[in-house]
Amino acid sequence: MDFALTANQEQVRDAVAKICARFDDGYWLKKDKEGGYPADFHRALADGGWLGICIPEEYGGSGLGITDAAIMMRTISESGAGMSGASAVHMNVFGLNPVVVFGTPAQCRRMLPPIVSGTEKSCFAVTEPNTGLNTTQLKTRAVRSGDKYIVDGQKVWISTAQVAEKILLLARTTPLEDVKSPTHGLSLFYTDLDRKRIAVHEIEKMGRKAVDSNELFIVDFEIPAQDRIGEEGRGFEYILHGMNPERILIAAEAVGLGKLALSRAAAYAKSRIVFSRPIGKNQAIQHPLAKNWMELEAAWLMTLSAGWQYDQGLPCGPAANAAKYLAGEAGFQACEQAVMTHGGFGYAKEYHVERYLRESLIPRIAPISPQLILSFIAEKVLGLPKSY
Repeated sequence: MDFALTANQEQVRDAVAKICARFDDGYWLKKDKEGGYPADFHRALADGGWLGICIPEEYGGSGLGITDAAIMMRTISESGAGMSGASAVHMNVFGLNPVVVFGTPAQCRRMLPPIVSGTEKSCFAVTEPNTGLNTTQLKTRAVRSGDKYIVDGQKVWISTAQVAEKILLLARTTPLEDVKSPTHGLSLFYTDLDRKRIAVHEIEKMGRKAVDSNELFIVDFEIPAQDRIGEEGRGFEYILHGMNPERILIAAEAVGLGKLALSRAAAYAKSRIVFSRPIGKNQAIQHPLAKNWMELEAAWLMTLSAGWQYDQGLPCGPAANAAKYLAGEAGFQACEQAVMTHGGFGYAKEYHVERYLRESLIPRIAPISPQLILSFIAEKVLGLPKSY
């Protein structure tokens, strides 16, 4: 059992960190204040070949695993970019995995290289206003009409839809009352985001101003049948191949953000002098930060374990969910403690930790709530009765 990063993984970490170093605290502070997608950051990672880290080499990617991608995403977040930087590329790293796994060779050749090169960006449209995490109850309908589907419905909390050229869309093709199981009858599409048929309304939110979140209103949206991924009605099964990697990458980003906040807090505690001594000499400062470090380290090991299980083709649902839960909690607690360590200055934007705290709520809430993860572990791992 070897817990050390491989030489290749160290190269991934170091090369990504070198790119991120070009985008300093001032860059992300400005993005947090003014908004606007960090296109130059996205372009720098694309030029370095990192957007295709998990896409097979025959389609222009690097063909590496989710573990390698987790190392990359932690590095981005920990660099100072936080969730603003990680979310700018997050979808492009894991989101098209269902296309990789279930798309035809012709679809992969058509759909994947533009994502790798950065010439196209995609958004992932699953969540709806009235269904939340109950994905099987989606109301958006896709009705077959000859060689196309006509789609009507709504989606919400869709990141990067303001700048995306493509959309990965889950819609119901068979009415719920006509299927044997609620997981049946959903189909997955990857197609052009037609803004004449999809109204994109940005949601003003607490943090991560640089990366937009949106509600989509879809009316008479035509999707060519050739843009359906896999078989009709099996879309729910297909998106599961994106959900576990997403949880793993979110966990890595939360660990990176927590480590970033912890490093800022420790540095401040060493330099801040009160009552003629550094505040870091006080155990009331030391002990919470030490606890944060241990919790982040434990979450990171869980994240690496989940990534390894996925890359080995093993069932990784419990590990991926556990990693997301542990990292989300540990990252939030580290960011909160960083603000408290700074005292009043922690509330000032120039010290950055208040942004980290706001952003740390993202991996706690999304893409699945901590409460639902606890229910999942109770049912699937411990064998307890389903509670919902």
